[in-house]
Amino acid sequence: MRFRLSLPLALTAFLAVTALATGSPLFLLLAITLVLIILAEFLAVLWASATLRISAEISEGVVHRGEEATLVLRVRHQGYLPIAPVCLSLASLSGGETRDILLKNQPGRQQSLRMPLKASHVGVFSSGIRSCTVEGLLGFVRRRINTPDSLYSLTVLPRTFETDPLVLAPGDPGSDIMSRATEDLNAPSDVRAYQPGDPMKKIHWKLSLRKNELMVRKFDEPILQDVLIVMDCSPPPSWGHAQAGADIRDALLETAASVYAEQMKTDHSLRLPLLGSVPVDIDRNMGTPIAFDYLARVDFSAADRFERVLVMESRRLRKVGCVAVITARLNFAMVDIMSRMHRMGPNLRLYLITFAPDDPDFLPLIARLQHTGIEVSYVTPGSD
Repeated sequence: MRFRLSLPLALTAFLAVTALATGSPLFLLLAITLVLIILAEFLAVLWASATLRISAEISEGVVHRGEEATLVLRVRHQGYLPIAPVCLSLASLSGGETRDILLKNQPGRQQSLRMPLKASHVGVFSSGIRSCTVEGLLGFVRRRINTPDSLYSLTVLPRTFETDPLVLAPGDPGSDIMSRATEDLNAPSDVRAYQPGDPMKKIHWKLSLRKNELMVRKFDEPILQDVLIVMDCSPPPSWGHAQAGADIRDALLETAASVYAEQMKTDHSLRLPLLGSVPVDIDRNMGTPIAFDYLARVDFSAADRFERVLVMESRRLRKVGCVAVITARLNFAMVDIMSRMHRMGPNLRLYLITFAPDDPDFLPLIARLQHTGIEVSYVTPGSD
């Protein structure tokens, strides 16, 4: 609690000294009145702040980037002595800027405020009311209060956009080959008892006659190739201002989400390793909602250089038919590693996140990748 009492105390002292010097009861009455005003203001602020209750609720805890959620603030206090309007300092989703909100002085009544929150960037944001200030009418007494019940959390998921299906390396045993393999009666792997609905052509008639029950051939099914998505989780390159960095992070996450969503339409196994403070390996068994939630929590704090990550992943390409690399940086070392990965068998597509696709520093590197047979796609950050 802060007191601004230098001026009123000096005035009170002056009135008291004047009353004693002149013997006038008027000056004494004015001094006593001023003291009572200060005490009343102190009691009003103490009463209102002691009974102040603030809560914050958010309409949607999970939204996609570009959508809006509604923040509902509820404020109530029981201080019936007059005070100045209560001031709330509301922090933005990023936790940086604050917005001051003045409330009406309505003791005993709950005030509700509905505020739209624009989900501008992908991530998990926790914010709330930084402080609440209760002040007397004359400004002599002020109290700032912490409001732990006003915290709220909003998860902003990445949006998806259309991407071309990944082309797996030649020899891809897709679903058509799998269905034909199950019909190949020349390559049985085992037998089992007949079940209703089994095709008649799969019945092993000779064995059925010997066992005096219907037996059905079982066939080996080919294993589908895997798809590997590698996203650069290290701090993105700087373009001179914070907005560019946020747009690049959004583009990285939404490109990974789009490729993941497209591959979920196929039967291929899928792996998306995410590095950072909480490393996780996303696969198709997790499902899109969980995968997108993990993407929203990527903090881009990976300490390993992306070149080293590519080298580690290149050692696990035995069953991989296609690799999608998503990054906002490109150099000769990365080009060499991706070229070696492509020569090991799988197809490779590079998603390059950049504001300047015609950057002369990139052109020779892109030409070298394309000469090797690697597909290159550009994604512009900040584009809707």
